[in-house]
Amino acid sequence: MLGILLIYFIGKRFYDLSIEYDKSKWLYAILSVIVYYAAGFVFGIALALLDIYIFNWGIDYENNFGINLLGLPVGLLAVWGLYVSLEKKWKKSILLVKDEIEDIGKTAEEN
Repeated sequence: MLGILLIYFIGKRFYDLSIEYDKSKWLYAILSVIVYYAAGFVFGIALALLDIYIFNWGIDYENNFGINLLGLPVGLLAVWGLYVSLEKKWKKSILLVKDEIEDIGKTAEEN
């Protein structure tokens, strides 16, 4: 149940961000959830490879709750990074509308 709430709030934040910058709403909401799960998946694979081949930590992979708790901050960090990068990119691409009617008859130096 908590996972569903987490997915809702992640998707909602990206949905609101895309509305603010006039982008595809559902695309970025779904993309954020995919990035969350992909980051957790990549972290799990990396953790398993490090455990098996290098450090031999002896992680209990049957403990799903513990593994999910390890993947939670990694997924949230990936989603936060995506959010910040999209927001920064979209802020740069905002076009400012200039009222050119007031500039009629002025020279280039006066503008």
